[in-house]
Amino acid sequence: MKVLILNIILLINGCAFYSMAGSIPSHIKSISIPLVDNETAEYGLEQIVTDKMLEKFNQEGPLKVLNKEIANSILKGTISKIDEGPYTYSKEESISEYRYEVFLKLEWYDVLNEVNLISKTYSGFGSYGLSGDISNDGIDNDNDGRIDESDDDEFGEPRSFAAGVAMNKIAEDILNDIMTTW
Repeated sequence: MKVLILNIILLINGCAFYSMAGSIPSHIKSISIPLVDNETAEYGLEQIVTDKMLEKFNQEGPLKVLNKEIANSILKGTISKIDEGPYTYSKEESISEYRYEVFLKLEWYDVLNEVNLISKTYSGFGSYGLSGDISNDGIDNDNDGRIDESDDDEFGEPRSFAAGVAMNKIAEDILNDIMTTW
């Protein structure tokens, strides 16, 4: 019986330690998200991805978004590459869907300890067809499992929408990684 009680205590303590080990360093309470750099020829992507990251952190993030002069950490990013090409083909072997993929090099910098907590390249993609109207193109443009009339957030210019979907995915992945930093 004593062995069973000891094992239960060790299990509870082990779980408590594990859950605390996967948290943000305790001295980091805030983050700065300056405009990312853009090494591609696609004008304006830097503002879109920065806005997506700010939106995610302001809505869901555990850190307060502040100016870089007073924040405990800084998120620095660079859009390094855009890949765009055929994604799916019809039975007649013509292109029916394109894939738009964005790559973002990112560093999450701890100001106090002067060290990068994350240094990683993220990617996200969206897809689009050639119909010009994504609300009835038969494509799951935002990869949410819903198509056209079943998906009330699919509207706008196809290629721009795909870019927004790609950058939203990147922002989600960054937030998830920061929330699970060791």
